[in-house]
Amino acid sequence: MRIRVRRTGGFAGIERSAEVDTVDRPDADGWRDLAGAVLADGDGNGRGVPDGFSYEITIDGRTVRCCDPHLTDAQRALITKVLKEGA
Repeated sequence: MRIRVRRTGGFAGIERSAEVDTVDRPDADGWRDLAGAVLADGDGNGRGVPDGFSYEITIDGRTVRCCDPHLTDAQRALITKVLKEGA
């Protein structure tokens, strides 16, 4: 499974993105469960706040869009993991 996160907005307006391929990872099941929860949540509800971040989470070609402060727990967890561990 290929997971990509693209973050835009914020006070400085700097874009950041990262990607993780879970195929050969020993923790692939955990990534799959978290990604499934994000896809089940669907697009975020509501608009973001001024100087807040907006996100595009793409999981095997399916994209979910969401914004701070309206992230679900699964969205927040996946975004954090991908931006931390991804390339």
